[in-house]
Amino acid sequence: MKITITGGAGFLGVKLARSLLADNALGVEQLNLVDMVAPPSDLAEDARVQTITGDAADEDLLAEAIRPDTDSVYHLAAVVSAGAEADFDLGMRVNLDATRTILEIARRHGNRPKLVFASSCAAYGGDLPEVVTDNQQMTPQNSYGVQKAIGELLINDYSRKGFVDGRALRYPTVVVRPGKPNKAASTFASSIIREPLQGQEAICPVAPETAMWLASPRTIVANTRRAHDLPASAWGPWRAVALPGFTTTVGAMVEALQAIAGPEVAARVKWQRDPLIEKIVYGWPARFETARADAMGFHRDAGMEPVIKAFIEDELS
Repeated sequence: MKITITGGAGFLGVKLARSLLADNALGVEQLNLVDMVAPPSDLAEDARVQTITGDAADEDLLAEAIRPDTDSVYHLAAVVSAGAEADFDLGMRVNLDATRTILEIARRHGNRPKLVFASSCAAYGGDLPEVVTDNQQMTPQNSYGVQKAIGELLINDYSRKGFVDGRALRYPTVVVRPGKPNKAASTFASSIIREPLQGQEAICPVAPETAMWLASPRTIVANTRRAHDLPASAWGPWRAVALPGFTTTVGAMVEALQAIAGPEVAARVKWQRDPLIEKIVYGWPARFETARADAMGFHRDAGMEPVIKAFIEDELS
């Protein structure tokens, strides 16, 4: 099996790559990892891995990564929410133009690869009901959400035409991410857990009562792989789905941190509200009814405490 992951050196791309390579039953012959930087050494040194570094929106680079014999593409590369809002041209080029380029390369090859597209719950927005269902229309309120929504529509149409076998996944906010804060408006949701556990202060820019729709990296990787492995018939005429998550408040996240690590660690979270971040985050839905995803067998986290324990086990042990 020959696979390409865009954003292959990002934290989800790395976790997905390791999961695919460790699955002997899958039989990965070649795994192309596309990103601005090289992946960790354990991946770069694997004989099955080809590292392709450069601009993830460059057509020549994407053509090198996606060839006529490519079986599957996981398109994870993106300029995150606040970054896409701050730099409109960059967001459009990476989040939209690169997606269209990938689809056109696949169309040109004519081999109908499986294409898993990382979308986002930012595709929703505006005046939403208390609980978002599978029938909720997309009404994004920021550039990132618009770019993801257009990507979903393209994935659906290219699948309808038989150019790709596409699947678009609306990810919840993923916590706890390893590494350092990025330009995503949601980056604080990981920082308020990750930094205090490592002896550092973290700034929370939203109010404690702010509700969020979350999923762990373990669950996101498992659901990304499940989306790929489901037959095309399981998707029907619409190739996008909101993945299961769980709803909690930011205050409850810090309480879960305190329950696991103690009050001294939880006290490292400092509350300094940022109106710009609040405006973006408050536009995201926090409660979902994911009946379609549940029926398709996607997984769901049990709550915040197991998510924190998994982060400690996976990243800090």
